[in-house]
Amino acid sequence: MLTTEVKNQVLRVLYESIDKNRDNILKKNRIDLENYKGGDVSMLDRLKMDNEKVDGILKSILEAISIEDPEGRIIYHHTHDNGLEITNRTVAFGTVMIIYESRPDVTIEAAISAFKSGNKILLKGGKEAIKTNVVLHRLWEEALQLSGVDIGYIKLLRLNREETQSFIKNPPEPIDLIIPRGGERLIEFVQEHSSVPVIVSGRGNNFLYVDESADMDMARKIILNGKSRISVCNALDKVIIHDRKRSELDDLVSYLKQNGVQVLLDNTFEERSDIDPDDQEEIMHQEFLDYRMVFSKVSTMNDAIRMINKYSGGHSASIVTNIDNKALEFMSQVDSAAVYHNASTRFTDGGQFGMAGEMAISTQKLHFRGPIGISQLVTNKWVIKGNGQVR
Repeated sequence: MLTTEVKNQVLRVLYESIDKNRDNILKKNRIDLENYKGGDVSMLDRLKMDNEKVDGILKSILEAISIEDPEGRIIYHHTHDNGLEITNRTVAFGTVMIIYESRPDVTIEAAISAFKSGNKILLKGGKEAIKTNVVLHRLWEEALQLSGVDIGYIKLLRLNREETQSFIKNPPEPIDLIIPRGGERLIEFVQEHSSVPVIVSGRGNNFLYVDESADMDMARKIILNGKSRISVCNALDKVIIHDRKRSELDDLVSYLKQNGVQVLLDNTFEERSDIDPDDQEEIMHQEFLDYRMVFSKVSTMNDAIRMINKYSGGHSASIVTNIDNKALEFMSQVDSAAVYHNASTRFTDGGQFGMAGEMAISTQKLHFRGPIGISQLVTNKWVIKGNGQVR
């Protein structure tokens, strides 16, 4: 078990090394960008590193240093009638594996979360980011070595799809937890083949409900902000508008189209629908990762809640309303990891929540839900001290 001082020392060295090697990091990333031959715009957005992203990584490291060490925290204590001292305290999982696509910043931010919480981490990034990931991993190794810590705490795995499948099915070393971070195909691949417990970092497909009392100027700004980045899981894909706001629909749609967002009206608009009835169900379940948005209309907030709980990925949902009681009811009834009142779903992010980045955003209810950062990457252990007691 590493002390907090040692952990923070490694992170301070890592901070200085990344800042000093900024130009080389961006150079390697340009090679990855040039080598990428796919036409996926959202993939390119996730793959690209620039000075702003490097600054974001550095900020995450400083925040990680300032966050309380989650290892060894006492959750519960009880003194038995016979004198037994019973304590429940937090402990690291052990070894965590993360499998992720394209985003090289995860090589730093995921490993920060794992390392500060006392875990070893196996990093399996995508081949499209290999040059960037290799240089970032080398900086991790240097920071560990200079601080006198085993470089085995942070490992970069270079495996193809078949090798990855074999690795997670029959791990050649002990692994306590696997977190897939990417699209539905990656998540399904890991769930299907892993013999190790998996935390599902699910899809987005986030919804926003415009209530009859909503401030429409506020609503349109929040909705547009939901498409400020299309490659992220907290982007907004579906908007549900109350029927009494229908008179303001055309202005809202026009505003979004002027800002490059394609708007489709679903079958709740009957005569104006842009969607083939046979495609309705599939589209409502779909995460777009594109400048596309589907609008639906309802006559009650409960109808909106039912629609969200049926179709969303359980990631984030927002309500725009001026009635606080309605917002409270919406947020209690919607089954999502993060729920918002008068704010953009784009805030569902470990960094935005003050968590020094994240490993992933969990959409399952076991263990932790939502952004998984330093404080969430621990489990617990019961420690009982006696002096000969028997039952």
